[in-house]
Amino acid sequence: MNYVVIYDGLCNLCSTLVQALEQLDRGKLFQYIPMQDETALAHWHVTAQDCEMGMILIQADEPDRRWQGSNAAEEIARLLPIGRPFIDAYRAVPGLKGMGDRAYEQIRDNRYAWFGRRDRTYEPHYPDESCTACNRS
Repeated sequence: MNYVVIYDGLCNLCSTLVQALEQLDRGKLFQYIPMQDETALAHWHVTAQDCEMGMILIQADEPDRRWQGSNAAEEIARLLPIGRPFIDAYRAVPGLKGMGDRAYEQIRDNRYAWFGRRDRTYEPHYPDESCTACNRS
C-alpha cells in the first residue's frame, strides 16, 4: 500500500518533518502533496477548507480511507517500521490521546508564529505521482 501525505508546504515545522520522513522512507510508502498544490488536492477531492484542520493522510489504493490532524500523524508513525508498538502504547494510556489531540491543535493553530513561515512552498522529493493532470516541473 502507498499513502499520500498532504502537508503545509509553507510551514517550517511541517516541511522539516516531511524532509525527515522522506529520508526515512525514500518514497517507498509515502508520497507528498503540499496543501498549496490545488490541482493535486482536487485530484484527491480535498479542498483548502479541508486542509485547515491539519495534515491529511490518504491510502492511495482506497482513497476513502483518510486520517487527519493528530490521527494522520499517529497513523504515519504507526506505519513506520518501529512505530506500531509506540503508537499502540500511546493509544492505550487513558487520557494521553486527548492530550495529544489538543497539543496537535495548538501546534497547528500556532505553527507560523512558533516555527516560522517559509517564503516558498517546500516541494517534496517524492511527490504524488498518481495525478497525471498535475503540472509538475
